[in-house]
Amino acid sequence: MTAATDRWTERDIPSQDGRVAVVTGANSGLGLQTARALAARGAHVVLAVRSLDKGRQALAHISECAPGAKLSLQRLDLASLRSVQAAADELHAEHPKIDLLINNAGVMYTPRQKTEDGFDMQFGVNHLGHFALTGLLLDLLLPVPGSRVVTVSSFGHRIRAGIHFDDLQFDRSYNRVAAYGQAKLANLMFTYELQRRLAPRETTIATAAHPGAAATELQQNLPGPLRKGADLLLPLLAQPAAMGALPTLRAAADPAASGGQYYGPARMGGTRGYPEVVASSGKSHDVVVQQRLWAVSERLTDVTFPV
Repeated sequence: MTAATDRWTERDIPSQDGRVAVVTGANSGLGLQTARALAARGAHVVLAVRSLDKGRQALAHISECAPGAKLSLQRLDLASLRSVQAAADELHAEHPKIDLLINNAGVMYTPRQKTEDGFDMQFGVNHLGHFALTGLLLDLLLPVPGSRVVTVSSFGHRIRAGIHFDDLQFDRSYNRVAAYGQAKLANLMFTYELQRRLAPRETTIATAAHPGAAATELQQNLPGPLRKGADLLLPLLAQPAAMGALPTLRAAADPAASGGQYYGPARMGGTRGYPEVVASSGKSHDVVVQQRLWAVSERLTDVTFPV
């Protein structure tokens, strides 16, 4: 029986036996907790990570928490489209199907940096890398009833957020908060447009989630004044990473979830609490911008979708 909506926990994850879940950024934080919880319920979890050494440490940790867990490692650097293509090719060779693709990895408030392909680091990793990965793997999900693409966004999609088509890579003027807002808004717009395209298929859905305030390594790039405030407030506001992962897990595993839903904590302004269906910003629902972003993302990544 499913718990009340405000008390959904890992115990409510149904059996994942026979399912294959690919979790990006699974070596730490939310991704590690997401991978651990799914493995504990029987899924074969692929830890898609940039550092194989850190991935092996995560694999050992999960194996200790869930003896007998079915796990494997996949090298994936979302800041490189070459790496994304290579990872997709290797996953095709290893797995005839994928049930869950969890686009979790991300960077936050990084100084001005570019990816290997010349994209703004936050837009390139958080959005374009996952856009490309999803497009390249979707053929492994589409035949599987109940399959899902879950993309992790953030409350940051509301903060100084917009899709800056005139300067997507922040070449003219860089602001790390605005760049993060754009990337996280793009995650939601991608989810909603993907769900619109998936709807006629009726086998695969796209959902999204945000962790609220969670104690992870993402805060390491906060600018000086924000970092000082975060050091004071996060111990009071932040949930453990295991709680922060619950919205992702519910979006991935709750049998009652529907395509296009967005899960997150609802208490204390969306920073804490058990996962519920929550609202995203009005901007995130702009269909014209969603479709324009999709077309631009296809062009930038040279990846087209089979839907």
